[in-house]
Amino acid sequence: MLPDFSTVRALVVGDLMLDRYHRGPVSRISPEAPVPVVQIENSQDKPGGAAHVAVNVASLGAEAHLLGFVGMDDEAQTLKELVHRHGIHSHFIAEDGSRTNVKTRVISRNQQLLRFDLEGGNLPRRPFRADELCRRMSELLPQADVVIFSDYAKGCLSEVETLIKWVRRAGLPVFVDPKHADFTVYRGAAVLTPNWPEFLQAAGLDGHEDEHFIWRQAESLRHRLALDALLITHGERGMHLLQRGRPISHLPTEAREVYDVTGAGDTVVAVTACAYSANGGRLPTAVHLANCAAGLVVEKFGTATVNKTELAFAALPSSRTPGIHSEEEMVDLVRQARSNDESIVMTNGCFDLLHAGHVQYLTQAAALGDRLIVAVNNDDSARALKGDGRPINTLAHRMQVLSALKAVDWVVPFSESTPERLIARLLPDVLVKGGDYKAEDVAGHQAVTENGGQVRILAYREGFSSSALMDQIRSLPHGSA
Repeated sequence: MLPDFSTVRALVVGDLMLDRYHRGPVSRISPEAPVPVVQIENSQDKPGGAAHVAVNVASLGAEAHLLGFVGMDDEAQTLKELVHRHGIHSHFIAEDGSRTNVKTRVISRNQQLLRFDLEGGNLPRRPFRADELCRRMSELLPQADVVIFSDYAKGCLSEVETLIKWVRRAGLPVFVDPKHADFTVYRGAAVLTPNWPEFLQAAGLDGHEDEHFIWRQAESLRHRLALDALLITHGERGMHLLQRGRPISHLPTEAREVYDVTGAGDTVVAVTACAYSANGGRLPTAVHLANCAAGLVVEKFGTATVNKTELAFAALPSSRTPGIHSEEEMVDLVRQARSNDESIVMTNGCFDLLHAGHVQYLTQAAALGDRLIVAVNNDDSARALKGDGRPINTLAHRMQVLSALKAVDWVVPFSESTPERLIARLLPDVLVKGGDYKAEDVAGHQAVTENGGQVRILAYREGFSSSALMDQIRSLPHGSA
């Protein structure tokens, strides 16, 4: 079971950014230079840097306070509005003569073609108004249980060593996602969460040394910095936890497929800190949850987050089926998917005897968006629809088979004769039905279309029918089935 994140009050301090995405297709090469021409169809702004760490904190259900510097510009206002939508308490310090950090990415077919950054105006990378930062922190520390420093080397945490000492004197644990090449500035933090290249640079290694030597150097670094723990994220190799007085712990990656690593470090430090605070300081358990969360976010595009429902299922033993959800869980998952700019496709049925026609249909449906939800009739509603003797397979067995299909993201049961109420609550972007239906005859079509969605009718594959398959089985000689 997950710890109760709602009991956690986290203060996130660091470099604030606005992540800006421009998306569109590429159909030609520019005549001016050998570069692709992107026809921008939509643009989106998301919280970035320390703001993305705070969004991860809020997504877990914890209370998030966010402190950092911004410019006196429209981007600062945009960032403030975005974090407020996530329920984050913003404490922005506007810096005269500076600008808000903006990372702009140009995307086509879910591939990043270009990134350009606007940083800090003409101000040098020096300590900002450290006195003002300290004053604000002194006001916020009594309201915090844990402090997270998110360092992107943009100037906010130039005096981070002093800040860490100050927070530790207040009796609060400090978690740091580092960027500075010299890790001595993070001396005294509870947990430091570098990625593998950052660790190698700080330890003066190139990664080709003997493995035992590398880990001796890592433990030496942890000891010199007086860290409670050093948590090193290592991409597809997972994570390594070096904790005072304990042997090195290796956690293999939980990711099934690495799609985009943007912001994964933000998720790791946020989940580790919040879980540590919520579970009474049990760091190995907190790191396990952070590893599960990292495995989820790298399967998403852009600066993504995980919510409690996703994390709970990801943390289950592998013998459990993670794709099966209750209606309430589905509401949370859909909300989270939309915050990650993912489109939702939904279909429904009994799916009693799954055959190749079903698989083709679900594969086509999945291609219409980013996430496919399959709503499944429970046993009583399936019986009312198909007649006595059906379903052959129980609801649990039908959902387990469906959740194992690559095309299916989430499976949810419903008990009514039609899923209209469930569809109206989840409001998918695309509602899919197979067969000879007209769009206006599909249950839930009105709610979807009024919400700006669409209804798509897909043809079933010829020659496949569950009823025909049942008749064929019944016609076999006794004992041959």
